[in-house]
Amino acid sequence: MEFIANNLAPIMFAGLICFLLIGFPVAFSLGACGLFFAVIGIEMGVLPEALMQALPLRIYGVMQNETLLAIPFFTLMGLILERSGMAEDLLDTVGQLFGPIRGGVAIAVIVVGAMLAATTGVVAASVISMGLISLPIMLRYGYDRRIASGVIAASGTLAQIIPPSLVLIILADQLGRSVGDLYKGAFLPGFMLVGLYMLLVFIIAFFRPSMVPALPPEARDLKDKNGNSGLPSLLVLTIICVGLSVFAAQNMEAIHTWITGEVVEHVAKDETIVFSMCFGVTLAFVAASINRITGMGLLSTVAEKVTFVLIPPLLLIFLVLGTIFLGIATPTEGGAMGAMGAIILAISRRRLNYKLLQQALVGTTKLSCFVVFILIGATMFSLTFQGVDGPLWVEHLLSDLPGGQLGFLILVNIMVFFLAFFLDFFELSFIIVPLLAPVADKLGVDLVWFGVLLAINMQTSFMHPPFGFALFYLRSVAPDKEYTDKVTRQRIAPVTTTQIYLGSIPFLCIQLLMVGLVIAFPGIVSSGLDEKVTYDLDAIREQMEANMPSAVDFENPFMTEDSASESAAPAEDDPLKAMQDALEAAPAN
Repeated sequence: MEFIANNLAPIMFAGLICFLLIGFPVAFSLGACGLFFAVIGIEMGVLPEALMQALPLRIYGVMQNETLLAIPFFTLMGLILERSGMAEDLLDTVGQLFGPIRGGVAIAVIVVGAMLAATTGVVAASVISMGLISLPIMLRYGYDRRIASGVIAASGTLAQIIPPSLVLIILADQLGRSVGDLYKGAFLPGFMLVGLYMLLVFIIAFFRPSMVPALPPEARDLKDKNGNSGLPSLLVLTIICVGLSVFAAQNMEAIHTWITGEVVEHVAKDETIVFSMCFGVTLAFVAASINRITGMGLLSTVAEKVTFVLIPPLLLIFLVLGTIFLGIATPTEGGAMGAMGAIILAISRRRLNYKLLQQALVGTTKLSCFVVFILIGATMFSLTFQGVDGPLWVEHLLSDLPGGQLGFLILVNIMVFFLAFFLDFFELSFIIVPLLAPVADKLGVDLVWFGVLLAINMQTSFMHPPFGFALFYLRSVAPDKEYTDKVTRQRIAPVTTTQIYLGSIPFLCIQLLMVGLVIAFPGIVSSGLDEKVTYDLDAIREQMEANMPSAVDFENPFMTEDSASESAAPAEDDPLKAMQDALEAAPAN
């Protein structure tokens, strides 16, 4: 019994692992484990009974957490956009743009996956949408099934790291850091992953072109009425808008000075990026709108169509992330604006009806309840775990590792990688992160950087064979039997589960490479954060001394030449001296 009392924390953690391996639901495993070991701890005198009185207050605190309100807002935004056909329009248009080059459809899937990640934040919606729309096209025109499956699954998981990611919201809450800071820190790593995915496709297209063929001419239907491609007009519009965006970014201080009427000498990097990109995108949309309304014919039909398909979701991204990055709105407010913007987009496309809205609301409610129940269970577990000195046990276990910070980071990432075989990011965030954060903070690891690093690692939980959820989502929509293609009338072989698993491995390696890059080059994350303002106290002191009248003693600023002659007066005539004497005479508590 003494052994159990002295080692209740590791026994409790091992008990939780047993509950999870049995297959018991995570939320109830956490809650049951917390309450069960609380009773044991109280009976053995290890845990004070009064500690459990805090449990109702902590559960009520979960319901009062305004940060978590961003989850249903972003989920609703993503589900409405996905069900309103935005993903289908994006994949069709971008696929036609990149189709003439080898691997073009795969590149289009990655680009659209990044755009969906920045608007939906939901992996299931992205993978299922792209699996239903783009997988038949890639199979129709001879793409290797492993490459097609891997591209779709990996592009869908971008919703885990590209803001407004749900996992970043959860991590910010668990780490006690700002959601906006984690969004800023994850911005560059997320788009570096996009670039690495594209690089892999280009390498395959160069060395094994037969695996990623270009679309045949008869499949390229994005043309003007006269048969021209219309791409030169689109290229000119793109060059003009990009050039003006770059010009605006280089002259951001002057623009802010003109807008505010006050001299602005410095503009934050994230504000510069958001403002300049929004300026270029708005300019393209205005030009296309004027061309369509007036019938001037300055832009081709292709340029108009591409603009009207790509710009609305981009403007929605800037509406949500731009207001968060600029500090205009909190993530919760940004999510509310995003949900409202998605509804407006669906109405403008005449695709919003009662059935669509009902499905989106039901899906949002299910996911939100899932998160809250896990969080309540995690609260029960963490209260008991803290009561039996569990955090102290974890701290001793991890802080004494060889290698200091680097050893801690390597072990933690290996542990999270293998736990991700069995747990998804919600469970990892609520179970593991609260145990790791105090140790990381004590070792001097920046928690914002640490949160982004864990988010990249947790992204692999969707790609792990055999339990990766993205692989399951793709398996549910990929053809499992031979079928006749509607366009070519040819028989298409099914996509096997083994092919889906094998296709995920190269992209899983890229995600692990990104984890290593972030550890080796912390600036990948920290460069996107606001610069910390530091003050030189010695310089401030010197400046104050220089600006003070010569008759004032800096050590005794209340002592002037006039009062110096009165310094010999009795204490009761000097209120400051009387106060000091009174404080010294007061008894110590």
